[in-house]
Formats: sequence, C-alpha cells, structure tokens
Amino acid sequence: MIELERLLRSQGFGSRADCRALIRSGSVSVAGQPCADPFARFEAEGLRFAVDGVAWLYRRFAYLALHKPAGHECSQRPLHHPSVYSLLPDPLIKRGVQAVGRLDEDTTGLLVLTDDGQFIHRLSSPKKAVPKVYEVTTRHVVDASQVGALLSGVVLHDDPEPVAALDCTLLGERCLRLTVTQGRYHLVKRMLAAAGNRVEALHRTSIGGFSLPASLEVGRWMWLEAAELALLAADKGGSF
Repeated sequence: MIELERLLRSQGFGSRADCRALIRSGSVSVAGQPCADPFARFEAEGLRFAVDGVAWLYRRFAYLALHKPAGHECSQRPLHHPSVYSLLPDPLIKRGVQAVGRLDEDTTGLLVLTDDGQFIHRLSSPKKAVPKVYEVTTRHVVDASQVGALLSGVVLHDDPEPVAALDCTLLGERCLRLTVTQGRYHLVKRMLAAAGNRVEALHRTSIGGFSLPASLEVGRWMWLEAAELALLAADKGGSF
C-alpha cells in the first residue's frame, strides 16, 4: 500500500508538495472516483488513476517506443533542433525516461525509452549483441561488392578491427536493409562510407524481435508491455 501523494510523485507528477496540491485541488481520481486525500492509501500494482482528466496506469518503470521524426535530437539539452523528449508528456520527462541508444537528428524510426537503468544497461550491453535493423537509402547505386564488404566487414578509420553487418539485403538500387549488433557513433553511416557509398536517409525499423508498429505515427509514442519487452530479445533467444 502507498499514499496517493507518494504514488503520484513516483509517476512523475512533481514534488510531494506539488502532488499534494494536485490532490487537494480535486484534480485526481482513483479507479474512477475523486480523491482529495493525499494520504489515502492504495495498492499500487494495476492501479488506474486520472490527473486533470487524463487517465494513467501505475507503472513501476516506464517503457516506451517512439516513432522518431527527423529534425529531433536525442538529448535533454539539444543544440540545434528540438529534443525527442518534447514529444512526450511532462510526467514521463519528470520521471526521467532516457533513450536507449541515440539516433542522429536526421535518422528516423524506432526509439526505445525507459527510466529503468538496469534495462538500459542490458539492452545496450555489447555482450547482448541485440540486433538493430535499418532501412538505408544511399546516394549511389549499391553493387554486389559493397554488399559483400558490409557482410564480411569494413574497417573504420578509428578502429583497426573490421565491423561486419549481421545481414544486408538489397531492397532497390539505392536502398538496402542492414542489420547491425553494435551501437557505435554514426555506425551505419561510417560503414557505408567505408564500403564506398554514402547514406542519404536512415530509418530504424526494429530492435531485437520488436518492430516499429505500422500504426504508430511519426512523432507518436506507445507504452511497451510485457509482450513487446520480450520481443526485444527474441532474436537472441534471451529475455530481459
């Protein structure tokens, strides 16, 4: 059991004083019933509540998928473009969700965010080798030698060890599907450059066994439930 003001604070609705004021103002309802007592106690697990008419479900940790648009930076302090965090409601920002691996400002597609630090570590760990799939539009026609180089391994200028794609499939003359298991800075762009081409557009379609839903519009986000979280590790046969 947890006091209502503590519960709201854990869900990103501000300080204890902020949450207490929200409750006493009549802005909060629990299981469909108004509650003006900050110290009323509830079983947190599975609790549904509303703040200013917006419905929420208590979640110990927040797990989200965002369809990232171009022109947004994966930073809390963006320098030149809006932050991806500006696409989220304020309580999620206040509870501290972070992107699990960044996408460049011009890269679009699947971005996972959470406030679960252990989850971020597990999903980002090189030991997990979680596959990430990108659709790549190139400046020049992709030839068989470039595909072969990406699959066998290309040498980046700052690393003597070759970096190989897990899979590389041609989708068109200037379009391919590339699967990598590392999360290094500008990795896909640098791999294509090392293979003798250049990335014109980049879109991440999946992480592990979870693919960006076609129904999730650009700039929108969704909760990730247990089934989606399990899919994130499905390709490796593991679990988080």
